[in-house]
Amino acid sequence: MDTLSYKTVSANKETVNKKWVVIDAENQILGRLASISAKFLRGKYKPNFTPHVDCGDNVIIINAEKIQLTGNKWTEKQYVRHTGYPGGQRFRTPEEMLAKKPAAIVEHAIKGMLPKNRLGSALFRNLFVYTGDGHPHTAQKPKSIELNTIK
Repeated sequence: MDTLSYKTVSANKETVNKKWVVIDAENQILGRLASISAKFLRGKYKPNFTPHVDCGDNVIIINAEKIQLTGNKWTEKQYVRHTGYPGGQRFRTPEEMLAKKPAAIVEHAIKGMLPKNRLGSALFRNLFVYTGDGHPHTAQKPKSIELNTIK
């Protein structure tokens, strides 16, 4: 095979084409929704995926308050945070988080599936999570994605 007949294509900031995607979270399992959303944010479904470049899509998630968890996770799972003071560890269940800020459950799950570096922070800024049916990004003409058809 002639080595000059093919080249490895690496995407960069100028050559990547970002799209807008809408995902409806109604009656979806949290972990499955988060893993598919993280793949769209990274751009892993694209043929020119480059690991060190933000080549993913902008993801809009609607109906975040209608997410589902399996088993007894609504009452037994705990989100841990620390205030920074001695003895300042605080625990919260998904039920309590749903009552306080429903979008935070989805954001927390997706953020945990992104890289833990500057690229992960940049990718997280491409995520928009909303409660309810509407979103303010209709001008971008986002494409609706059906999660049950994606593997």
